Amino acid sequence: MPPHPASDVGTVHSLAEVRARIAAAATAAGRAPESVALVAVSKQQPWDAIAPVLAAGQRVFGENRVQEAMARWRERRAGLELHLIGPLQTNKSREAVEFFDVIETVDRPRLAERLERDIQALGRAPRLYVQVNTGEEPQKAGVIPSEADAFVELCRARHGLVIEGLMCIPPAEEPAAPHFALLAKIARRNGLARLSMGMSGDFEIAIAHGATSVRVGSAVFGERPQAIPTAD
Repeated sequence: MPPHPASDVGTVHSLAEVRARIAAAATAAGRAPESVALVAVSKQQPWDAIAPVLAAGQRVFGENRVQEAMARWRERRAGLELHLIGPLQTNKSREAVEFFDVIETVDRPRLAERLERDIQALGRAPRLYVQVNTGEEPQKAGVIPSEADAFVELCRARHGLVIEGLMCIPPAEEPAAPHFALLAKIARRNGLARLSMGMSGDFEIAIAHGATSVRVGSAVFGERPQAIPTAD
């Protein structure tokens, strides 16, 4: 058997290091390491970068685009848990419901209505998270914090959606901790146990504030290659 390329060895080492850091952060927070799931963000990564991570036992991956994810994972779907972590267009709702295990970016009434229809039609219900725009950034998806409670109730009462948790992406130029604390507060008052928060630069802070899953890309795979923009 030929030796593994140096890049594969490096990626596997990075994965092990991230897992160790997650475990240490959970332990420091008085939590069991297995209470925090690693979502390896494979969006825009070449298969050569993903393959060694998959071979090392990683089974939970995050993708931004429905079509890109389907092209990458359709023939490799067995045994994986796939999270949609990018904005979901309503015209891609049916495909997302069919393909993903978790949709983390429910963020507006029209999408909630479409998800209700597609879940009923397909008889398949992925786990759903509401995305909260904790920084109220106009360029970023997500319901603003002051409207989060009402939106969660709308999803539940009007559309019959089972909301499992919340997700956020703090502003890049601000300390992340207050945003994670805010998301945890919103989750508590809505009876939500799952928090998807924390990325490569701040996942340990997120774990200290109660993250149950962290979305880590560059710390596992290295910097993402420049991608050619495509419509989804």
